Amino acid sequence: MQFTDRDLRAAVTAGALDADRLNPLLDFLSARDTGSPVAPAPRFDLAHLLWYAGALIVMGAMGLFSTLAFSAMGGAALTATALAYAAAFTAAGHYLWHHRNLRVPGGLLITVAVSMVPLAVYGIQDAMGLWGNFGRPGAMREFYVWIKGSWVWMEVAAIVAAVIALWRYPYPFIVMIIAFALWFMSMDVTPWIVGRTDFTWDERRIVSLWFGLAVLVVAYIVDRRERGGDFAFWLHLFGLMAFWGGLSLTNSGSELGKFLYFVINIGLLLMSVLLGRRVYAVFGTLGIAGYLGHLSYKVFRDSMMFPFALSLIGIVVIALGLLYHRKQAAIGAWIEANIPETVRRLRPAHAR
Repeated sequence: MQFTDRDLRAAVTAGALDADRLNPLLDFLSARDTGSPVAPAPRFDLAHLLWYAGALIVMGAMGLFSTLAFSAMGGAALTATALAYAAAFTAAGHYLWHHRNLRVPGGLLITVAVSMVPLAVYGIQDAMGLWGNFGRPGAMREFYVWIKGSWVWMEVAAIVAAVIALWRYPYPFIVMIIAFALWFMSMDVTPWIVGRTDFTWDERRIVSLWFGLAVLVVAYIVDRRERGGDFAFWLHLFGLMAFWGGLSLTNSGSELGKFLYFVINIGLLLMSVLLGRRVYAVFGTLGIAGYLGHLSYKVFRDSMMFPFALSLIGIVVIALGLLYHRKQAAIGAWIEANIPETVRRLRPAHAR
């Protein structure tokens, strides 16, 4: 949790904090501040909504929604346009970050600048014909549609640029560019691994599964590092999309294999508790619902009692959720008191 001076003074007014403790607490928090340039946590208000919406509109305009006429400018013109955009947004972001102390809009402008890198690399490759063994993949807008090995260099460049930007402007949303590029790379790297363009769906699934698992390991390592801001969220999200997507597309012909899928998704629920990441619970719940749907449609298709039994299970789950909500503090204290020390050390700091 993050608190402002206003929150603490409101706590004094509400009687939740003694007035004589307020100033010593504020002095302690001020002395503890390292002066790190990390951006504050974004809030859901109109200003933040407009900042994020504007950044996403610009990134979409220069990428996902770019037209054929835009691509017809030619590789050199595309690169020049991308570099001009990147320079302008970097200058504006740097000014807001360092000179106006507006680190949320400043960080977003830096993120927009980083998002121009794939377009610049595409223009260079298009102008010089540097497409490698897999050939020209198509227009820039098709980067978001088709799986092609030739896109990989654009993704690598985006990751490198984002890492450099993070070093200079530690703004967590920049990690979204890295996670997004890694997610696309989990698909586009398949031709490089199998050595041909006519890869099978199963090969793509396997690469996505293992690539996503590797990204989750990286996300866990980032989570273990204590620094201001949530730099691991996007890695967890896109890593799970790649891993869970590859896992869910596995076409197991046996009920044992499908039950193992169910068990893995239960494991994701447990991971959400251990890591303090709700996104694991979201994907785990979707997987469990998918397995129960399979039981309903295939295994117990003609069983009249299955819908009633499944409804009862759902009611029990809701009741358990209500019980957990009421006893959350006590359950958390019990877990902290009984969890093995080795497991406690493995948990990220924010989940302890």
